[in-house]
Amino acid sequence: MLGIVRQKMLEQSLKKIPPAVSVLRSYSSAAKQMTIRDALNSALDEEMSADSKVFLMGEEVGEYQGAYKITKGLLDKYGPERVLDTPITEAGFTGVAVGAAYYGVKPVVEFMTFNFSMQAIDHIINSAAKTNYMSSGQISVPIVFRGPNGAAAGVGAQHSQCYAAWYASCPGLKVLAPYSSEDARGLLKAAIRDPDPVVFLENELLYGESFPVSDEVLDSSFCLPIGKAKIERKGKDVTIAAYSKMVGYALKAAETLEKDGIDAEVINLRSIRPLDRSMINASVRKTNRLVTVEEAFPQHGVGAEICASIVEESFAYLDAPVERIAGADVPMPYAANLERMAVPQVEDIVRAAKRTCYRSESREIDSQHCGGRS
Repeated sequence: MLGIVRQKMLEQSLKKIPPAVSVLRSYSSAAKQMTIRDALNSALDEEMSADSKVFLMGEEVGEYQGAYKITKGLLDKYGPERVLDTPITEAGFTGVAVGAAYYGVKPVVEFMTFNFSMQAIDHIINSAAKTNYMSSGQISVPIVFRGPNGAAAGVGAQHSQCYAAWYASCPGLKVLAPYSSEDARGLLKAAIRDPDPVVFLENELLYGESFPVSDEVLDSSFCLPIGKAKIERKGKDVTIAAYSKMVGYALKAAETLEKDGIDAEVINLRSIRPLDRSMINASVRKTNRLVTVEEAFPQHGVGAEICASIVEESFAYLDAPVERIAGADVPMPYAANLERMAVPQVEDIVRAAKRTCYRSESREIDSQHCGGRS
C-alpha cells in the first residue's frame, strides 16, 4: 500500500516537470537500449540464478514486485524463501539481514528510499561496516543495501536527502552510485559478489531512463570494478566530476560549453568509496581546472573530499579556484519552484565552468548552489 501511494505521488510530480536527462546523452542510435529499472532487475536475476546464497528482502519486494518494480518477476521465479516481504520496520529486517550475512549468505536489502535507512543506520554502521575489522577478519559481511537516494520530485525534506557522503565517511563500507544502465548492471553485480557491505545508491528519477548497452554489458558475466570512475566525455579545458543523475547534467553542460569554445571533460565517479582519486587528479593535471557537482548538502560533501584530494596532490596544477556545485544548504522545500532552486541545474554547472576558465566577469556567490565557492 505504501508503495502505491508513493508511486502515485511520483507520477503526479513528474507531470509537472519535463524530462531532464533524456537529452543529455549523445550515443549511437544503433546501440541496444535498456532502462535503469531493467538493468537492476536483470542483475538481481542473474546473480540469484548464479548463487543460491543470494536472497532479497524489503518492503513490498515480493507480492507487489517492488515499489519501483525493480524486483518484478523474482518472487515467481525464486519463491518466498529467497524474496522476502518484510513489515515496515527497517531496523528489524536490516538487523536480520546483517545477522544472516554473518553466516555466509548474501542478503540484498531494499530500502523503499534511503531516507528510511536512518531507522537502520546502527545496523549498517556498527554491525555491518565494523564487524570484519572487529573480528580480525574472521567474519565477512557480504550484504548489499540498495534503493533510491537523493532528491525525487515533490516528496519534501524528509524524503529527499542524498546519503552518499553520510555512508562514504564510514570505514568498512563501500558506496556506489550508478548513472547509466551499464553502471547499474555492472556495479550491482559487483556489489553482490563483494565480500564486504556495499551501500548502493540509485536515483528514483532515473529508473525509467533508457541508456545504450553493448553485448558485453548484457553478458551474464559482465561486472564493473568497484573504485573505478569513468570518463564519459574527454576534454582539455576543465574537469567536471559528478555522480548519479548529476552526470547527465554535467554532460548537458559540456554540450553548452562547447558552443562557447570550452572543451569540458566529464568524469562519472561511479564509486564514492573507494574514490578514484588517481583518475580525478590525472584529469585535473591535464585540464588545470575542476568543477564538482552533487545534489547533496555542500558541507562535508563528496565535492569537498575531491577538493581536498586535489589540493593535497595536484594543487600546483590548478589555474583557477576549484568550483563546487551542490544542493542548497537547507532542508528540501516542498513547493516545486523552490525545490528546483534547491538542487543544481545545468546552468549552474555552465556558469561555474566558465568562471574557472575566466569567461565570466562575475564571481558573485550563488547562494543556491555553492559549497564555499560557486
